[in-house]
Formats: sequence, structure tokens, C-alpha cells
Amino acid sequence: MEAKGWIGAALAVALLATGCAESDRAQESGTGDDPLAAFHQQGIDWEDCGDGFWCGTFEVPVDYDDPAGERLEIAVKRLPASGDDRIGSLVLNPGGPGGSGLGYVTSASAAVSKQLRERFDIVGFDPRGVGQSTPVYCLSSAELDEYFGFQFDSVDGDGDPTEVTDAGVEEIADLNRDFVEACRERSGDLIHHVGTADVARDMDVLRELLGDDGLTYLGKSYGTSIGAHYAELFPGNVRALVLDGAVPPHGGQLETSVEQAGGFTTALRAFVEDCLSRPDCPLADGADTTVDDGVARIGELLERAAREPLANRIDHREANRPRVELGVLAALYSESFWPRVRTGLDEAINGGDGTELLRLGDVLYKRGDRETYQNSMAALVAVNCADRPAPRDIGVYEEAARTAAQASPLFGPSLAWGALPCAYWPEEAREDAVAEIDGDGAPPILVVGTTRDSATPYEWSEELAEALDSGVLLTWEGDGHTAYRSGDACVDRAVDSYLLGTEVPEDGTVCEPRDDVSDTRSSGQAR
Repeated sequence: MEAKGWIGAALAVALLATGCAESDRAQESGTGDDPLAAFHQQGIDWEDCGDGFWCGTFEVPVDYDDPAGERLEIAVKRLPASGDDRIGSLVLNPGGPGGSGLGYVTSASAAVSKQLRERFDIVGFDPRGVGQSTPVYCLSSAELDEYFGFQFDSVDGDGDPTEVTDAGVEEIADLNRDFVEACRERSGDLIHHVGTADVARDMDVLRELLGDDGLTYLGKSYGTSIGAHYAELFPGNVRALVLDGAVPPHGGQLETSVEQAGGFTTALRAFVEDCLSRPDCPLADGADTTVDDGVARIGELLERAAREPLANRIDHREANRPRVELGVLAALYSESFWPRVRTGLDEAINGGDGTELLRLGDVLYKRGDRETYQNSMAALVAVNCADRPAPRDIGVYEEAARTAAQASPLFGPSLAWGALPCAYWPEEAREDAVAEIDGDGAPPILVVGTTRDSATPYEWSEELAEALDSGVLLTWEGDGHTAYRSGDACVDRAVDSYLLGTEVPEDGTVCEPRDDVSDTRSSGQAR
């Protein structure tokens, strides 16, 4: 393990040790009947951090079952309301797990409307284990490069994840055992306390410190899980929750990964259909090219990259099958990436150059220009494995990969194998799952689903809206991952109205493109 790993682990221990000393002072100050009183009374020392933003930190218990024990520090950032008629705070989370709330609130002008910025302080925080909030660490950046570039030893030599040799199975098992062991070595007991239920508890401490009687929250993708857990744990503290691009409230990690592959397949077909409507589509092979033909050409590209890596003009990495696949996958998160992936596919198919697809993959897992990663991958694994059960038998993953290939041949097998770290996750680090998430007692909660969402299939939004006692479903008939502020006026109006006035649209409302406008993403109508 390189020196950086040792320093990161030492820093985490130092922060926890500081927490011990602080907790002793909190005990001496007295907490009354509320075991969290010391946390609710601490205050945030806000400092000007430029461009109109204010930054600070607050402390939370490492273990809410032992609030007098060690503490974690949570980083928070706030953009004060620009108008005089302030309602309160709007807390944002972009998803992940591993997404930075600090980074998301920095882009507040794009993330939320002007009307919301006038009436609310826009607030983001890095969840425990993420970014600037006592982060978890696992592999070094060099080791992550190897991890993301791992190519299956397949029977036919094409890297097919459904035809892995016995030696290949053992190799991927060792790779993921090493990943988990690195998490234990570099992060220690912190990986026992990064589950979503604890993040929701942290968010209630933040709500109290912000001075809001009820939480107003916008969570996207995995951020919907934080919001759903909050509604379950603190239904009486909810003012308004928007859960956009929902993850399912229950289900195992392997099952969820396989279901997610279906969403990416739907998005891929939408991308290919759009590409084939354009004169310069690299997937076209004559006027009669079908969507199935276009998808097959991408599959052929992956097999080609497995046998002989494509050119890479930016660094030492091989543009092999997994890295090319990751680039295509990343591009499906948003329509805004579609021009780049068309360029990348053109360069790869017609010129043997995988550079642009490599760059797209780097965007997804936040690999910087200096060959460094943020800790999003470590946080993603730690949270997913804490939140959701996973089988321990590697044979179950082999079978899941073969099953996933039937419905999602391009992405299903890889995503099934992607759940494998959870097979080796320490049992004591698995969070006790909330038995049921129904938010009983909470006011109406708005769940927003996109019909061709890539990363969170539309069915998950239907499932979450149904599970929540007060869930209301708003549907966007469109593409891309999540709907609010993605270009549809109908969705934006409904979300803004709810956050401002707590009035939800009618359950089952559908926003769809209008036939009488050329830009279907900028004008929508409800039905």
C-alpha cells in the first residue's frame, strides 16, 4: 500500500480521536433527556468561502447507538436566499453513493431554479464517508486504474463476462477481496458507520442546526434513498421532499445491479435510435440499419477492444473492453453526453482510437487530469454493501451474469459482477436495514421518474411512490438520468410549486413533450 493510503487512514483516526475529546466535553456540559442535545446545540461556524457561498462543519456521532462516543465531522455549504421573503433552507443531494453535496450546491444556478434560490438558502453537505466529511478510502488511484481496467479471462478471449474461465473467476474473486481488505486497512471502523440510515440521522442534525422546523429536501438518484430513510425515521420533521430518479426502497445489491442493467439497456436503445436518425451516425451501416444492428455494432467494438486494445492518446492505460464499455455506460446518464459518445464511437469504430471513450469513463468515476480519483468509488461500495444484503457464494454471481445477459447483453453481466465486493464485505460492517420504508405520518412526498432513465429504471420510481404512504408520482416521458432541471418546463414547474407551497400535483401526472414545438426538452405539458 502506497504512502498516501497510510496518510489517509491516519487522518481518519486523528479525526475520530479528536471526536473522543470533544465528546467528553459534551458529556460534562449535560444533555438532559435528549441524548443528541449536544449535537443539536452545537451551531455551525460559517465562513465566507467565495462567490456568495458560506462554508462550515458540524459534528455527529460515529455511532448513534453511542452518542457519547466518537464523532465525525460533516462539511456543509450554503448559498443564502437572494430574496427577502425567505422560507427556510433547501437541502440538496446529487446521488451516488459518493456524490458531493458541496460540489452540487456550488452549481446551484443550474441545479435549482431562480425562484427557489430567491426563497431558500440552498444547502449541500458531503455525507459521512464522502469528500470532505471524514472520507472512506480503499484502493489508491493507481490500483483503481487496474481495478476499472480488469478484463475477464473468457473462454473465447473476447472478455465476455458470461463465459469466464475457472481461472478468471478466481482472479476476479481475489481482485474484490483485495478491494475490501484495502477498505478495512485504510478506513478501519469507519466502514461500519456509513449506511444511509446514519446519513439520514446526520441530515436531521443539520436541519436542527439550520433552524428549520421541517426539512425541505431535493434528492436525486441515490439521494432519494437518503430522503426515503429520512421520511421513515423522522416523518414528523418533513416539510417537503422531492425524490427524483428513485432507487428501490428494498432489495439485495446483486438484484438491484441486474435491474439497473435494464435501465441502461433502455437508455442505450434510445441513444442508438437517436444516432441512427442523424447523417453522421457511426453505428449506421446503410439506410436499413435497425436499433438492434446499432447495438450489435457496439458489442462488436467491445469484443474487438478485448482482443486488441484501442489507441489511447492521453496516458498509459489500455483502452480495453471494460474501459470502452465504461465510457459508453457513462454517456447514457445524460442526453448532453450523446454528441460526445457519437464522436467517441466514430473514433473507436472507424479509427481504432478509444481516447474519448476513456475520458467519458473518467467523468463517471471522477478521475482527474493528474491521474487521481475522488473517493466516490470507495464510498459507493461502502454504502451499497452496508445498505443491501448480498450473496456470499460467487457461483450466484456467475449465474446472475448469465441471466442478466439475456435481457441486457451489453451491460447486464458486467453490472452483475460489479456487485461482487459486497460478497466479501465484513458482516459487522453491514448496517441493520430498516425493516420497512413507508414514511408513515409524513406529509405528501413527491417522487419523480423518467421513463427512459438509464441509471435508475422508471419502475423504481413507481415502486418507491407506491411504498411511501404519502408518495405522489410525477412522470417525465423522456431520456436521461433524473428529470428536474433537465430541460422540461412541466417537471420544473411542478417541482418548484411543491417546494415553494407544499402542494403536490395529482398523483400519476405525466409530463410529455409537446407535438407543436421543435425542442421537446424545453416545453412540456402535463396530462
